Amino acid sequence: MMIEWERVNDLRSEIGDDDFAEVVALFLEEADEVIMRISIAAGARALEADLHFLKGAALNLGFAEFAALCQEGERRAAAGDTGVDLARVCACYQASKHALHSGQGRAHAA
Repeated sequence: MMIEWERVNDLRSEIGDDDFAEVVALFLEEADEVIMRISIAAGARALEADLHFLKGAALNLGFAEFAALCQEGERRAAAGDTGVDLARVCACYQASKHALHSGQGRAHAA
């Protein structure tokens, strides 16, 4: 499941539409920055920190598949393994962003 719509809807009802839009915009801005700089060449520690940040933000916004990829990569980087498929991580992030903006599947979130 790309987006956990129940989480998205819960967050929206917890903080209201205006604040929700602001939170989403802030997350996407910060995540875009990390996605643009994330690199295996930076080393395992930096990779682990970037993936940890992305995972936490993704969980808050219901980006389930993206959060799982980040968690897997974070675990590998913590063990010193930089063989994380960053192309897949970045592609999943872009797909998650698109799904959130288009509202796909929201009707199935019951």
